[in-house]
Amino acid sequence: MPRPEERLRVLALVPYPTGRVPGQRYRLEQWAPRMERLGIDITFSPFLSRRGMDVLYRRGHSATKAAETIRGYLHRVGEVLREQRYDVAYLYREAALLGPAWIEALLARRLPIVFDFDDAIYLPHVSGVNESVRSLKFPGKVAAICRMASHVTVGNETLAAFAARHARRVTVIPSTIDTDVYRIGARESRARPVVGWTGSGTTAAYLAPLGPALVRIRQSIDFELRVIGASVDLPGVEATFVPWKAESEAEDLRAVDVGLMPLPDDEWSRGKCGMKALQYMALGIPPVVSPVGVNAQIVEHGRNGLHARTEEEWVERISLLLRDPALRLRLGKEARRTVEERFSARVHAGRMAEVFWSVAA
Repeated sequence: MPRPEERLRVLALVPYPTGRVPGQRYRLEQWAPRMERLGIDITFSPFLSRRGMDVLYRRGHSATKAAETIRGYLHRVGEVLREQRYDVAYLYREAALLGPAWIEALLARRLPIVFDFDDAIYLPHVSGVNESVRSLKFPGKVAAICRMASHVTVGNETLAAFAARHARRVTVIPSTIDTDVYRIGARESRARPVVGWTGSGTTAAYLAPLGPALVRIRQSIDFELRVIGASVDLPGVEATFVPWKAESEAEDLRAVDVGLMPLPDDEWSRGKCGMKALQYMALGIPPVVSPVGVNAQIVEHGRNGLHARTEEEWVERISLLLRDPALRLRLGKEARRTVEERFSARVHAGRMAEVFWSVAA
């Protein structure tokens, strides 16, 4: 570790404006204030402006998307070529949203790179509203950046297995929750318990298949369905839709009694880092999850949450929690304990700081 008077300067090249995208927020953005106390000063440099982010996942707006991509490229090239005032470059996912890894190659000649990703971005996966640019997403880009990087950090073992085939050094650092912000508060006594889901327009498709199970549950149990951050068509299910806001994210979730995280069992989902489950758990909300990928490790069935694979299991396990407040309380306390011990920013920010210092050395 550094001497007290030493400071490390890190240039963080990130795809999106700060405070907007969960993966980016729950990794370096969340750790930055704690790293400052460890002698590390981080400067964030997003590829997209807020204007570009506003239209990225909306249909159309092709001219704005093209202009923002060109602006982002010009900014990136200028940034890499100017005289460097930094000791290490941190790269989240990629330096530019489209194209091969030529900016990363240019950067690697000037600074050691810590490359970080928390999704299976090495797979040919794009949002449905941006299908037209699929040919500009280079499948070999992630492997190429792994080879250039001095150190690769990833969110789970599935991602680590891919990175290890290409990188010199790989460390698993899970996405984390700020347990100072996500606290268990007093729970209101409500006649109608609340089943909740949080996400974005790009992940809303995972909730839709639960529609039939939720319809069946409502036939015998009166509950409120709260959907945060997206609008989902669930025929026969009345839902309350809450827009996502960074400043009220934890408070909006606090009203939930049972948290949902359904996933299909495919390669993309196995690369996910379980953030929805961790958000619920940090607030003492018992989650019901598809035991896919890291979900099966975070949520231990019957101890800090429940697993569900089939429609019958979803109906049975959500109903069980809705009918049993004492069970919700017991699982919720264990869920919070799991986050505090294994998935808190307090635990893992220091591990990322050690990676930065080792790369700089």
